[in-house]
Amino acid sequence: VFPHGMLDPWFKRRYPVKHLKKWLYWPWGDYRVLRDAGAVFFTCEQERRDARESFFLYRAKEEVLGFGITAPVDNAAGQLAAFHARFPALGNRRLLLFLGRMHEKKGPDLLLRAFAKVPSDLHLVMAGPVDSPYAEWLQRLARELGLDDRVTWTGLISGDVKWGAFRAAEAFVLPSHQENFGISVVEALACRCPVLISDKVNIWREITADSAGLAEDDTQAATDRLLTRWLELPAAERAGMPDRAQACFERHFQVEEVAHHLLRTLQTLTST
Repeated sequence: VFPHGMLDPWFKRRYPVKHLKKWLYWPWGDYRVLRDAGAVFFTCEQERRDARESFFLYRAKEEVLGFGITAPVDNAAGQLAAFHARFPALGNRRLLLFLGRMHEKKGPDLLLRAFAKVPSDLHLVMAGPVDSPYAEWLQRLARELGLDDRVTWTGLISGDVKWGAFRAAEAFVLPSHQENFGISVVEALACRCPVLISDKVNIWREITADSAGLAEDDTQAATDRLLTRWLELPAAERAGMPDRAQACFERHFQVEEVAHHLLRTLQTLTST
C-alpha cells in the first residue's frame, strides 16, 4: 500500500471535523487494510513517522521506499536562454524562486513577508497560476509590503522556461505547511539549485543531511530566519551547495534508483 501522504497529521489539525468523520470508518476500513498489507510504503522517513500520529489505532509493516523523478534534459544553457528570453529584465538579478500553486498551504505569504526584510539586491520570482482569489490577495500583499519592483509574477511556466527558472535562481524557497514529498523541491535539486524549505516538507531530513539546502519551521519567524541563514552562509559553503544539491538528487530521488529499490523490496517481500 502507498499512502502518498494521506496519513499526514496536518489534515487532522487543519480539518478536525473531517477527521472525526473519518474515525467512524477507520477501524472497519483503512486500519485493516494497512494492518493486513504485506508492506506499507512511505516516500521518506518523515512521512513514516508522521503516519503514526493521525490515528491512535494504527499498525503497519512500514517500509521507506522513496520516490523519484526523471532528471531534466541536460541542456542547461538552452533552458537558461529560454527563461531569459521570456523574462529579459531578470538577466542580471540575484534570484530566489518560488514555483508551485498559489495556495495558503504552501506558505507564499510567509515568503513575501520574509523577503520584504532582506537586502534589496535580491529579486523574487513567483512562478505559478495567478488566476485565483488567493493569488490576487498575494499580489496585493506584495504591493503593501513595497515589493512591486522586487517580485516578478510569471504565471504558469513549463518546459525549458521552467527548468531555466530553477537554473537561474540561486535558491528555491518553499516554506510549506505540508508537503508529503515536494516534486518542485526535487526538480530544483535536479537542476543544481539549493533549496530553502520548511520542516513540513517531508524530505527535509534527506536534504539537510546532504547539506543540499536549509530547513526551518513553518512559522513567520522561522521563514525570516531561513532567508537570513542563507544570506549569512560563508561564500565558500554557498558556492559548494549546487554540487551537493545534484548529489542529493542522484542519491535519493532519481527515479531509476527508486525503481531498483522497489524491485528489490518486492522480491524480498515475495520470497518470505
